[in-house]
Amino acid sequence: MTRFSKHMRPARRRLLAGVGAAAAWLTISPLAFAQTQAEYPAHPVTVIVPYAPGGQGDVFARLLGEKLGKSLQQTVVVENRPGASGAIGARMIAREKPDGYKLLLGQTGEIAVNPFAMRDAGYDPQKELLPVALVGDSPLVLVVPTNSPYQSLSQLIEAAKAKSEGVSYASSGTATPGHLAAAALALGTKTKMVHVPYKGAGQAMTDLLGNHVDFFFSSAAAAMPHVSAGKLRALAVSTPERIAALPDVPTIAESTVPGFEFSLWGGYFAPAGTPANVVTTLNREINAALADPAIRARFEADGVVIRPFTAEEFATFVGREQDKYKRLVEQTGVRAEN
Repeated sequence: MTRFSKHMRPARRRLLAGVGAAAAWLTISPLAFAQTQAEYPAHPVTVIVPYAPGGQGDVFARLLGEKLGKSLQQTVVVENRPGASGAIGARMIAREKPDGYKLLLGQTGEIAVNPFAMRDAGYDPQKELLPVALVGDSPLVLVVPTNSPYQSLSQLIEAAKAKSEGVSYASSGTATPGHLAAAALALGTKTKMVHVPYKGAGQAMTDLLGNHVDFFFSSAAAAMPHVSAGKLRALAVSTPERIAALPDVPTIAESTVPGFEFSLWGGYFAPAGTPANVVTTLNREINAALADPAIRARFEADGVVIRPFTAEEFATFVGREQDKYKRLVEQTGVRAEN
């Protein structure tokens, strides 16, 4: 054996030892990775609400956050990032690390409307946001003042056809679900309806109560106190089925436009690429929180229907909603203000 080969023996042993160590690491690293993922959550979770404090989504995020914090054994922090019809908060989560520690409580507008109604939403929920769990959805209620001449939806439609100027309706803003529901009603009944946008549902409701507009597609939560107090009359609801709070009020689908279906819904979304086991954990714990009798009663009092979807079922639901609003934006030409 040559002198050169003798010098190579220790080097060769070190090389083989290194290869063996690398092989061992490759063998155990998937297990180690899985164990690390199984520890989720290892630190606090932040939920971004893309609207100002006090709204329905914000209230529900905080109620659920407290319950989730106990089940996940980690603090759940709720942060408000309002602006651009929810787009600011949605953009933020779309760019976050996909590890399950930053979530979005997304609603109809920023998930299903903005991408199609905005010239540049700055994010793509179909590619950048992953549906995790549906919190619930709330019907829209078509309401008029109690001193309105319209006693039924058919009377309102007849007036819209008879008047050269049509009838007017309020919305909480351009390209909001309420605006698009009214636009769909006008399209489905071939009538003229004049849109009067406001900066928020509160202003819209105030002007409706003051008889400055003919009708308003309001959330059930906002409408019911005024209906109960005798200040507003509910003519129809936007969901396929009648709602328990207004059993005698017909749906638009059954009375006027077959297939009509609009609601305000909200759910949790994670950045695309979030591990499947993290999504499964979050979906399970969110649905468990929604099953709590106190939380369920609080939601139902506001007319919110809880639907314990799996993540896959929620993704299918979101896809249908996105398809619906995309078609409607194309048909009506509605554009949001960026």
